Amino acid sequence: MACIASDLAPLLGPNGTEAAEFICNKFIDTSFAVDTTYLLFSAYLVFSMQLGFAMLCAGSVRAKNTMNIMLTNVLDAAAGGLFYYLFGFAFAFGTPSNGFIGRHNFALKSIPSSNFDFSFFLYQWAFAIAAAGITSGSIAERTQFVAYLIYSSFLTGFVYPVVSHWFWSVDGWASATRGDGNLLFGSGVIDFAGSGVVHMVGGIAGLWGAFIEGPRIGRFENGGKSIALRGHSASLVVLGTFLLWFGWYGFNPGSFVKILAPYNSGNFYGQWSAVGRTAVTTTLAGCTAALTTLFGKRILSGHWNVTDVCNGLLGGFAAITSGCSVVEPWAAIICGFVAALVLIGCNKLAEKMKFDDPLEAAQLHGGCGAWGIIFTALFASEKLVNEVFPNKIPRPYGLFMGGGGRLLAAHIIQILVIAGWVSATMGSLFLILRKLKLLRISADDEMAGMDLTRHGGFAYVYHDDDNELQNNGFQLRKIEPRSSCTPTPV
Repeated sequence: MACIASDLAPLLGPNGTEAAEFICNKFIDTSFAVDTTYLLFSAYLVFSMQLGFAMLCAGSVRAKNTMNIMLTNVLDAAAGGLFYYLFGFAFAFGTPSNGFIGRHNFALKSIPSSNFDFSFFLYQWAFAIAAAGITSGSIAERTQFVAYLIYSSFLTGFVYPVVSHWFWSVDGWASATRGDGNLLFGSGVIDFAGSGVVHMVGGIAGLWGAFIEGPRIGRFENGGKSIALRGHSASLVVLGTFLLWFGWYGFNPGSFVKILAPYNSGNFYGQWSAVGRTAVTTTLAGCTAALTTLFGKRILSGHWNVTDVCNGLLGGFAAITSGCSVVEPWAAIICGFVAALVLIGCNKLAEKMKFDDPLEAAQLHGGCGAWGIIFTALFASEKLVNEVFPNKIPRPYGLFMGGGGRLLAAHIIQILVIAGWVSATMGSLFLILRKLKLLRISADDEMAGMDLTRHGGFAYVYHDDDNELQNNGFQLRKIEPRSSCTPTPV
């Protein structure tokens, strides 16, 4: 939708040149304002997912750890904001740079520029803290507070930005928008909104954190039998799920960054049409995964479990995030159906391996995110790939759509390099924290609950009744009064 003054001038009479330049400048200003507003609104939607993560995490843990997990979610955003400002954005998008890591714009120096401005930074920061929020769920109920601060800062300031540089920067070695056109296998990696860049990074980081820490006390009996340590509030889980669903409409459709733009492939419709289609594919994948999980878990357990359905829904969203813009709506249904099966299978495997993740975050985001990457390589449409990525036409598309195996090869490489990079960096960090005794809290503190032992009190007010407190998951410790006239603190 470009405005070319030289084409417009002859239509405007004797003073047509000046008038045409004025009109084009106004048009450009308006286009920029519309696109910036769209990007900022999308950033606000993605940021609202932090509230969704907080509510989901709070409902999924026992009541005695509610204050702790909500505080960690607040600090994911706060620490992530500072470290992404200082280092992360530069490592991710500091162009020109090499294919591995960015090297300009530290602390937003020289922003805005021709490539991005402050609104783009805000949007990408919201993505970075989403990855950190995923990890916090995996290590909930047993992690020292200082460990949260260290891992969150390291993940948002270095680990995640390097991955996003590889696949989203114009300089990234595997980017589908690489500026020099030298694309991996002629296609680059089509991870449109981050099934790998965000969800696999957060999920694998959580996998290593939970594995190195070990399961919560009581999660597995001496004989190895699995004991469900259920969260204390299904209401908060459902609230958090709907907030995440709402935020996903900024996560996936918002990744177009612009809305007032034409396609370069002869399509009559502009990019706004693709934005709407992306919202539809996102919705269908999540809905299908939710229903598949509902009936699948009913067959396996005999119950209609709302928490399982919520996790299935989110698994469908995590999977469709990669290919949401380049697949047809019918394919999104397949994506959601398989994502639910992947999540159920990963949970069964985790139980057999005695792996304890209170929110199933590693299985959900890591497992379903990996499936989403494979799904895109199988079902990406030729027409939609060329519309969304017009910098090199034609390019490889989905294997099952007749596009050959080059896109699949690129996506398998993406899975391997993300798994390797996050394992090497975050796995090493968690091992160092454990060696320094900064990772896991003591057994006594874990039994009593971190709200009482680390945060000065419970998140909820209860009647002073021992049985009621114990029923809500608290391990009471008898406190003797100092003297007959000194009241015992409650």
